[in-house]
Amino acid sequence: MKKEEVYQNQYQSFEQAKLALFQYIEGFYNRTRIHSSINYLTPQEMETLCQQVA
Repeated sequence: MKKEEVYQNQYQSFEQAKLALFQYIEGFYNRTRIHSSINYLTPQEMETLCQQVA
């Protein structure tokens, strides 16, 4: 996250950084970025898969 978001931007305030990080996590990290720990799926795909099984 630091390489992909934090180091790429200069934030003017704590609130601006907080909002940008929230948008990054909810908009990209949790929806489209694959994770090796969950078999190279996105967290959204894994959650959908788990809901279908239950």
